[in-house]
Amino acid sequence: MKTKVVFSCQNCGYQSPKWLGKCPDCNSWNSFAEENYSDPAVKSKDRANFHKEQPVLLKDVVIDEKQRFKTGIAEFDRVLGGGVVPGSVTLIGGDPGIGKSTISLQVSNQLSKQDQTVLYVSGEESIQQTKLRSKRLGSLDSNNLFIVNQTDLSIIIEFAKKLKPDILIIDSIQVIFDSSIGSSAGSVTQVRECAGMLTQFAKSSQTSVFIIGHVTKEGAIAGPRVLEHIVDTVLYFEGDRFSAYRILRAVKNRFGSTNEIGVFEMSPEGLMQVKNPSEIFLSERSKDSSGSVVSAVLEGSRPLLVEIQALVSKSSFGYARRRSQGFDFNRLSLLIAVLEKRIGFHLELEDIFVNIAGGIKVEDPACDLAVVSAVASAFRDVKLMQDTVIFGEVGLAGEIRSVSQIMLRINEACKLGFSRCIIPKNNSKNIDSKKSGIEIMPVATLREALDIILKK
Repeated sequence: MKTKVVFSCQNCGYQSPKWLGKCPDCNSWNSFAEENYSDPAVKSKDRANFHKEQPVLLKDVVIDEKQRFKTGIAEFDRVLGGGVVPGSVTLIGGDPGIGKSTISLQVSNQLSKQDQTVLYVSGEESIQQTKLRSKRLGSLDSNNLFIVNQTDLSIIIEFAKKLKPDILIIDSIQVIFDSSIGSSAGSVTQVRECAGMLTQFAKSSQTSVFIIGHVTKEGAIAGPRVLEHIVDTVLYFEGDRFSAYRILRAVKNRFGSTNEIGVFEMSPEGLMQVKNPSEIFLSERSKDSSGSVVSAVLEGSRPLLVEIQALVSKSSFGYARRRSQGFDFNRLSLLIAVLEKRIGFHLELEDIFVNIAGGIKVEDPACDLAVVSAVASAFRDVKLMQDTVIFGEVGLAGEIRSVSQIMLRINEACKLGFSRCIIPKNNSKNIDSKKSGIEIMPVATLREALDIILKK
């Protein structure tokens, strides 16, 4: 078989016949590596073996809604949209040591207890090491959980064809290689081709495949971006690895809602479910200092109460610094500009720092008003009302815009004992404060909201 040498970008997969310093596709520097390129016709023959079904009419296809496998881990099932879909391919990404292998092994144990056959392919640990970890997680001996230490893709698929498992777990895709490809394991070509073959196997055999992938320094899955397009579901582990709490977020899901999250706590027995995340995120809140505000954000279908902290201090340098942790930096700059222009705050010489407590990342625009309130509270050094939840989107003209799912947010605040909610005026039209059990304070503009919030 004739092969030739090509240079591939390790970030996006762009190929060039010669080495380039800068990728013309993704603009990354020094990302090209030399690889052997073989004729794709050879691969197409292998893949053709997976496709033996004939075309059928869409109306004749029967769907059994009960086919999803419940893993028994409610937070994990929630993120997947209700359970594991047969024949689906799920990619689990995250930093090293954050819990990807742990949750995979816990899911394997749970499903094997339900008489589902599981094949766990560990490319990074021996079978003895995997057994030790499984015992630490409290698993019982099962006749349905098979473990193998293998990195050759063709042998893995042979094992899978022989065992016919319901679940196949690959730990991890960066160490799996296809011997017919000349490049080393973990290269962009190997990752892309191996993921493609596993996907074809999953669709043809109705085996659900979980692929564990490492992330780069920038937080993306190591390998080509196309890997995320190949699979059905992409789950990311978020959170500080030195913190006990982990957030599993669905950023793509063909069989359920995106942006769903599951919250776990890392313990010696593995990842334990956190049934009331709002209570956890607010447990260490400082009630006697300025710049601390509680807001209600929506993550998928779940309302969460989070603490937003702000610190404003005189700048020691020639220019003021703006830093945010867990909140979009550009959005923070916009909100500070609204405070300066519409309210008249002089923040040009102030360093401003904003942090979302608990390591969670917030993208819901409903926490705009809470962020502005925290900055204003820290700037004026005024403590806010402790039993108040604040949410609403802030417009460039200083108006407070309505947010979605208002009752879900209010009910979550009631559940945790808050007695007052500051909400957008347009959202208050259909709310009966007597029935909701909480005092509703509607506001139409940012100035109106700050008059209430900063009142001493």
